[in-house]
Amino acid sequence: MRTLCSSTLIGEFFVIGFAALVAMKDPDLSTATVWLVSGIAMVLCLALCGVITRPGGVALGWALQIALVASGVFVPTMYFLGLVFAALWWASVHYGRKIDEAKARFAAQADGPPASGADTA
Repeated sequence: MRTLCSSTLIGEFFVIGFAALVAMKDPDLSTATVWLVSGIAMVLCLALCGVITRPGGVALGWALQIALVASGVFVPTMYFLGLVFAALWWASVHYGRKIDEAKARFAAQADGPPASGADTA
């Protein structure tokens, strides 16, 4: 799960940075505010890469997805991109857990006793 979720978060890191460049064109938003909010979101993306498997990591990721969709208020394209990344986040969590379960099953089978009838000599 860690690899898939981290890949999604790194992609979001770049999308947030590019969205900040677009948001700077809005005369109602100050450059400092845009970069403060975007910078916090970008740092959160990187920090989540390290804590994704800890308790609450996935929930923080969902909070980030909601914030990304909500940023469409300032950059309308982010409604679409936020939904795309929310779908990617869901897929990363869902399939990442399935992959982790499969790896655990394979590891348990590899550590198990040898098959009956195996020659130990």
